[in-house]
Amino acid sequence: MIIYPAIDIKDSKCVRLTQGKFDNITIYGDDPVETAKKWEALGGVYLHTVDLDGARGKGQNNRDIIKEIAKTLKIPVQTGGGIRSLSDIEELISGGISRVILGTAALQNEDFLISAVKEYGEKIAVSIDAKDGYVAVSGWEEISDVEAVDFAKRVEKMGVKTIIYTDIATDGMLTGPNLEAMKLMASSVKMSVIASGGIGSKEDILSLKPTGVEGVIVGKALYAGKVNPQEVLKGC
Repeated sequence: MIIYPAIDIKDSKCVRLTQGKFDNITIYGDDPVETAKKWEALGGVYLHTVDLDGARGKGQNNRDIIKEIAKTLKIPVQTGGGIRSLSDIEELISGGISRVILGTAALQNEDFLISAVKEYGEKIAVSIDAKDGYVAVSGWEEISDVEAVDFAKRVEKMGVKTIIYTDIATDGMLTGPNLEAMKLMASSVKMSVIASGGIGSKEDILSLKPTGVEGVIVGKALYAGKVNPQEVLKGC
């Protein structure tokens, strides 16, 4: 599996949320670019970044930082958060981003997703963030009536090749991933599934291998020292 160290950016700082709650935030650094360089130096092969302000529709003040990260690192970078137009996608890809992740916009505007996939192919991924099996939107602040697996099947038919599947209940809790949810998702589609949420140890990462996911995002466990980056970042 590919291990994706995560950098979530809010107000130009490197932060982590717990269960996606913006009132439960921990700041881990003032310089996301330096943090990205650290994860690369410790063996990271692909970086995951999120513009948390953009995800909430609060503007694009973190986008320049994310583009700087992409230009600074030698490893590929994927990013999501507040990407709602083809011009947004073009800006990021032109800025060095390898894969652009669509979330709320993909659910609310299927024509946009279809156009994005037609134009940019495998450079487009979809983030499916779920609570109790239903898709959350708007920075996880609203829960839709769309089931996560059904939505995944829909975007697969539109040509999407990669999804990032987050279980909100486990995110930032360090208590282990939702293995049943990840196994169900991976067995329901032929796309590459990247798991997110709950990683608190190397054993948690290894526990995902039998589920069929092809990658896992690791955030808080890295920042809190729960896993050794030199042991896990090169992949499992």
